[in-house]
Amino acid sequence: MFDKILELAKEHFENNPELKSKLTDEQKDAVATEVATHLTTGLTNHEALPGGTGRILSLLEDAGSAGNPLTNAMEGGLINSLACKFGLSPAVTGAIAEALPGLLQKFALKAKDPNDKNITTKDITRPISDK
Repeated sequence: MFDKILELAKEHFENNPELKSKLTDEQKDAVATEVATHLTTGLTNHEALPGGTGRILSLLEDAGSAGNPLTNAMEGGLINSLACKFGLSPAVTGAIAEALPGLLQKFALKAKDPNDKNITTKDITRPISDK
C-alpha cells in the first residue's frame, strides 16, 4: 500500500501550485516519502480510531471536516517530522498540512472507484495483522 500512497502523494503535490513553488525538487521526493510513511502508518493503525475499521473509509472521505480524528492524528506527527527532518519553515509545513485533507479524500475516492484496482476499500479496512 505504501507505493500506492507515495505515488498519490507525489501526484497530489505536483498538482498543488503552492506546494510546488515552496519545495525544491529534492525536497519534493523526500517530503512525499515522509507523507506516504505517515499516511501508511496512520492507516495501518486505524483500529485505535473511534469506530475502528468500520469507520476508516468515512473518516478518509470526511478528511476536510473540522475535528476529523484521522486527519488530526496524522497531521500533528507529520508536520513535526517534516520540520525536524527537513528544516521546513512553518509556511511550508502549513501548506502541506492544508493539502493533507485533500490527499486523504483523493485516497478514499480511489479506493471506492470500482474501475481503479490500485487501491481498494479492502486495502484500507483489513486489519493490521492481514497486511
